[in-house]
Amino acid sequence: MAGGRTVLITAVAFSTVLGVAVGLGLYTFVYAKGASYLTNDPAACANCHIMSDHHASWIKSSHRHVAVCNDCHTPHWPLSKYATKASNGFWHSFAFTSGEFREPLRIKPANRRVTEAQCRRCHEAIVAAMDGGHPSARKLECLRCHGRVGHL
Repeated sequence: MAGGRTVLITAVAFSTVLGVAVGLGLYTFVYAKGASYLTNDPAACANCHIMSDHHASWIKSSHRHVAVCNDCHTPHWPLSKYATKASNGFWHSFAFTSGEFREPLRIKPANRRVTEAQCRRCHEAIVAAMDGGHPSARKLECLRCHGRVGHL
């Protein structure tokens, strides 16, 4: 009888912890407008007040007419795109919730590589002409000179 009672207590405790975790997760997802991050709408990036200036500067930029945030800041292919969005979403929410981020915001090396690859993908003809005279190990970086193109 004691063994059955232990199993019951363990099951109730596990169910309670699981229920609290799922409830908090769903509440946070709804409160933080989580579904908006699954879209391609640039306004979703401005859900966090710290991104408002970036969104406002994108609106004034020349890229506004041809590219949204995801076009530059996530890979082109769906699987890698949503993996990047999930990773960035987790770490961004962690940083913004904990207050552990630097201002002004700085792009991390992995995200810089993604953005560089997207510049090269969209501007392939120009990049091919520029890289033509350089050994493959010494490719010029678009972001070195054009780091503020998407954001004024």
